[in-house]
Amino acid sequence: MSSDPLGFAPHDHTRCVQSALAEVVRLCAERGVQMTPVRRRTFEILLEEHTAMGAYDVLARLDAEGLGSKPPVAYRALGFLVDQGFAHRIERLNAFIACAHPGADHNPAFMICRTCGTVAEAAAGHGPLGASAALAGFQIEQTVIEAEGLCPLCQTPETAP
Repeated sequence: MSSDPLGFAPHDHTRCVQSALAEVVRLCAERGVQMTPVRRRTFEILLEEHTAMGAYDVLARLDAEGLGSKPPVAYRALGFLVDQGFAHRIERLNAFIACAHPGADHNPAFMICRTCGTVAEAAAGHGPLGASAALAGFQIEQTVIEAEGLCPLCQTPETAP
């Protein structure tokens, strides 16, 4: 798994979407879980851009496409995707984003652009917290790091590092 943050870097987004969807379909078959049409479309919606989406934004898209109009439709699909490791919940934004590394056991770090809303995911590991946890005898099971700032496209000469 690459630690390069996907989302800010130029890339073939069509290929990005196709490979993520193919991996998720493969993992569902391998795990014996069902990728229903609503779950699949929800994942596709999250993949369309590298921005986080609220559940009601996803629901509006599903409703417009005739896949359901009640909040539980979106919440169940998003819950499935998060539970399977195919999407993440961005606490800071109360929103969801497709996982850049679906099915991989990893601790994500999210860089959220406060101007355009683009979110890039990178592998974080446990960092300095891991050493402190080890000293305390604490076993870390999951960490999520969220950082807010400016992506390369939104920086000005005054804000660039």
